[in-house]
Amino acid sequence: MTFVSEGTYPFAMGGVSVWMDQLIRGMPEHTWDVVTMTVDGAERPVWDLPPNLGRIVSVPLWKARPRRSTRAPGPEFADIYGRFLEMVLTPAVMGAGSEEFLSVLESLYRYAHDGGDLVGALTANDSLTQLMDAWYWNRTDGLNLADAITAGDLMGHMLRPLSEPPPRTDLVHVAMNGLSPLMAMTAKWQYGTPIVLSEHGVYLRERYLQYVDEPVSHAVRVLLLSFFRRLVAAAYVAADRIAPHSSYNRRWQIRNGADPGRIRIMYNGVDPADFPPAEADPEVPTIVFMGRVDPLKDLHTLIRAFAVVRDKLPDARLRMFGGVPAGNESYHQSCLDLIDELDLAGAATFEGRVSTPVLAYHSGHVIALTSISEGFPYSVVEAMACGRAVLCTNVGGVAEAVAEAGMVVPPRDHVAVADATVRLLEDPALRSRLGALARARVLERFTLQQSLDDYRAVYAELLGDAP
Repeated sequence: MTFVSEGTYPFAMGGVSVWMDQLIRGMPEHTWDVVTMTVDGAERPVWDLPPNLGRIVSVPLWKARPRRSTRAPGPEFADIYGRFLEMVLTPAVMGAGSEEFLSVLESLYRYAHDGGDLVGALTANDSLTQLMDAWYWNRTDGLNLADAITAGDLMGHMLRPLSEPPPRTDLVHVAMNGLSPLMAMTAKWQYGTPIVLSEHGVYLRERYLQYVDEPVSHAVRVLLLSFFRRLVAAAYVAADRIAPHSSYNRRWQIRNGADPGRIRIMYNGVDPADFPPAEADPEVPTIVFMGRVDPLKDLHTLIRAFAVVRDKLPDARLRMFGGVPAGNESYHQSCLDLIDELDLAGAATFEGRVSTPVLAYHSGHVIALTSISEGFPYSVVEAMACGRAVLCTNVGGVAEAVAEAGMVVPPRDHVAVADATVRLLEDPALRSRLGALARARVLERFTLQQSLDDYRAVYAELLGDAP
């Protein structure tokens, strides 16, 4: 069995990594390999590795290459690249033409494995001219040479998995949509390997959110987002089973062309024994955030809400637990600057990583998550298992997880977050009732054993071992 992911296990912490580790450890009957898209290949594992984990393969997407080639890649590549550009630059209803785009990706893979330099071909002079001409015929605005070089270089990095040796394995489980499925596709093309595709968040939606602030031109942004749109839909076609973590994700997948008959919702689960109910409350009103420091978590809204809370409850504290992933240092600094700007220094604090998340959940009266995008977040289910009142924004599968066992407010609305927080902090009976409902809901629907049993059934079905 092989897991494929982008920037996660075993080189990073976070919800997806927790989920992968759970499945590997929870199925000792299987030996697992892990293929991870990394930055430059210099990353080192940050997890204690389970005994049934075999090979760890790093695919460094952004490792520097020699100077770009100016040699013409030849007519074979020009034909494939022409079809690629035509599909990427042609507006289409989501999901339309996905089989054809999947075929184009396979042609690029065959080119790379027949001796072609795929990454170099994308930035060769002839290919840059081909890109600029295709843009001219399909768009009303222009694409200059600098933008063409940037786009070709970025596309080359993103398509690197097509040049890698296909994993030889019984089944490939892809942890997310996007670039990771490219590795699974190569295994299917070469060996007929079945694919399970999971999605925690909505990959395409998160790319649109990301590229709002990406330091590239409008033309490059349009080209890359169009590529992601085609790629995501092609991955749905390639997958034998699609395993979203919520009904919310399922709706997005169907809208983007996924076959409903291949979809099976698979909720994340936790071991309730690892998240015992808290036995005592903090001495002062305390709000806790547990998770990575990331723009998708929208900590700015949480900090602004806390400033309103402090006006009503001067002793209140905000404690934010979790690490700062590489590349998110500037966002972390912007949060620290906002704390200073709102005169919250000492009351709102970043606590870094904690030895066990239970310590974080037990240290707060209210566990808050103000994300602008989520799948089915572990932090919410873990906090619920601890019997804590949760306050979350209505994104992804969050409302599906919480139901009546917590409070859900609109995203990016710091006033709504503040009002709900004050209500919970001032009403111990309400917190107690919601906490009890939350733990009962986890025991009924979101245990680790239930999750493992669901995945075993899917694997058995695809491997031919089903009863």
